[in-house]
Amino acid sequence: MADVQQGERPLSPHIQIYRPQMTSISSILTRITGNALILAALLIVWWLLAAATGPEYYATANAVVTSWFGDIVFTLSLWAIWYHYLAGLRHLLWDAGHGLEVPAAEKLGWVCIIGSVVLTVITLVII
Repeated sequence: MADVQQGERPLSPHIQIYRPQMTSISSILTRITGNALILAALLIVWWLLAAATGPEYYATANAVVTSWFGDIVFTLSLWAIWYHYLAGLRHLLWDAGHGLEVPAAEKLGWVCIIGSVVLTVITLVII
C-alpha cells in the first residue's frame, strides 16, 4: 500500500474559505423550490379533500389556506413555480450547448432569480 500522510494534505475547501458560485446557488435553489412545491401541492390537496369531506373539516382547512400563513405559502409557491420554470429553460439552453461558459452561466443564474421575482410581482398584480 502507498504511504499516505493525511496530516500534510490539504482538506476540502471549508465553508469559511469557499465562496459559493451563482451556478451552485441556482442549482441548490432549483432543488429547494422543487421540494417546496411538493409541500404546497400537499396543502392544496388537503384543502380539496376537506372540501369533499364536509363543511366542518372544510372550514378548518379553509381557515388555514386563507390565513396569513396560506398567503405566504402560496406567494412563495408562485415564486417557486416561476423560478423552477426559468431554471428549466436555462437547462434547455445548456442541453443545446449554449451558455456553458462561466460568465454566461452566472448571468443566466441571475436571470432566473431576478426574472422569477419580476414575474411573481406581475402575476400578483394581475391576479
